[in-house]
Amino acid sequence: MANLLLDDLDKELERRGHTFCRYADDCNIYVQSQAAGGRVLVGVTRFLEQKLKLRVNRDKSAVAPVTERKFLGHRLLSGGRLGIAPQSLERARGRVRQITRRSRGVSFADVIGELNAFLSGWVAYFRHAACKGHLHEMDEWIRRKLRCLRLKQCKRTKTIAGFLHRLGVPKGRAWIGASTGKGWWRCADTPPVHEGMSVAWFTALGLVSLTERYVLLNG
Repeated sequence: MANLLLDDLDKELERRGHTFCRYADDCNIYVQSQAAGGRVLVGVTRFLEQKLKLRVNRDKSAVAPVTERKFLGHRLLSGGRLGIAPQSLERARGRVRQITRRSRGVSFADVIGELNAFLSGWVAYFRHAACKGHLHEMDEWIRRKLRCLRLKQCKRTKTIAGFLHRLGVPKGRAWIGASTGKGWWRCADTPPVHEGMSVAWFTALGLVSLTERYVLLNG
């Protein structure tokens, strides 16, 4: 429906010589200055509302540098490269928080399965963006969330120490990691916990690595 209704907008923007990108009802128009952007916003709003009889969402419409605006979850970086919009990263983190919520009562294997389903699709969508650094940070953060969840599932200090020891952490270090008293989130970032629940351990459990999947998709 949006393509049918906004075909006239495309033709009007082409007639005016504007560079633009539109998907459904989401449209970015690119000009060379803030002043030109203000004029175009007024003119296009008038065209949409008076000629096409459509309502423009003024809360979402704005004139700003391209690096500050998003389009389909992406943003433009310097040199015209494609990046991930900050809002998209935060929404992804929000979804991970929901999946790894420590009060859900879901098995650790099921949590990893849910994460994999979400992360595989998410990184595939952003495969054309220059975002390897963001993905590396996200991978580390996700592993810490999972370590935190797994520690809480153990509940007691003795159980945590036994769990870490079974993962190959020397008994003394396992007890140090289990009895830090720092709270789940801080405990999840201690050396003994990293040693037991290592990157290789998560790989063996089948956790998707955003960085590795991104490289594979762009290989």
